[in-house]
Amino acid sequence: MAVAQTVELKTWNIHPPGYPVTQALEFFADAIASGTGNRYTVKLHSNGVLGDQPKAVQMMKRGEIDLAEFSLSPLSEAAPGAKVLTLPFLFRDAGHMYRQLDGKLGERFSQTLRRAGYVVLGWYDGGARHFYCANHRVRGASDFSGLKVRVQQSETAIHMVKLLGATPVVMPYREVLDGLKTGAIDCAENNLPAYESTGHMSVAKFVFLSSHTVTPEALVMSAKAWDALGEADRQVFLDAGRRSAERMRELWKTRTEQARQAAGKQGTQFFAMEDYGPIVNRMKPLYEGYFKDPVTRQEMLSILAD
Repeated sequence: MAVAQTVELKTWNIHPPGYPVTQALEFFADAIASGTGNRYTVKLHSNGVLGDQPKAVQMMKRGEIDLAEFSLSPLSEAAPGAKVLTLPFLFRDAGHMYRQLDGKLGERFSQTLRRAGYVVLGWYDGGARHFYCANHRVRGASDFSGLKVRVQQSETAIHMVKLLGATPVVMPYREVLDGLKTGAIDCAENNLPAYESTGHMSVAKFVFLSSHTVTPEALVMSAKAWDALGEADRQVFLDAGRRSAERMRELWKTRTEQARQAAGKQGTQFFAMEDYGPIVNRMKPLYEGYFKDPVTRQEMLSILAD
């Protein structure tokens, strides 16, 4: 009697052990092994040991990795239509984002990514990014005038900060703490777990809970690996992906609350977003390019109206 050969699926992950994404991927791996009777196993390569995200995207295109958990930025290079999901102030919070991505909007973008060679198995939480500053209390759009704000090398982020009346400063993330200490920058932006774990909270004591960027991340499988699956196994992968996404979201929610409490104990002051109107109005020039396409415009309006 022939013994079924085990297929090992090479899986890329940028995050370290213990991180919510890594824990959710470990859950996914267990679900795949159980659901397929160990005919498929997920070999997880964490901590970016296989390279950074742009390299991993290319590896997936070449068939060198089978699965990965990606942020939307590198995926949107292959599927430009997905770039709209990275716009600032599009989603108010994670719950708002989930309602959209677990419905028709998520289905449409899954189809877009499928045409680019990626099969979405689950939408993960990329985290809400907030502004945090040293020596400056920022509570609304008008408070950014004249401030130097560290941003990623992203046209969208640079444009956003300019529209707020601040000066965008692109610098490596590892230099942000020193930049805040020396005054090279007044503010930076990231999610709360990153703000707390990097020690930025020791210098930047004022956090504006802007949730200016709430973007999904995606657990994806290469089209090549997906096409090799039988119909029953595809359902196993989809189910495992959905359940791992649910697990990740809960883990992330817990981790974010832990970070907020830890920062609060160290003296961080949090300022809530009280009125989205003025700050969203400032983003109109950024939105205009996306409004030119009727389908994209309708999707954006639908999201903003939800």
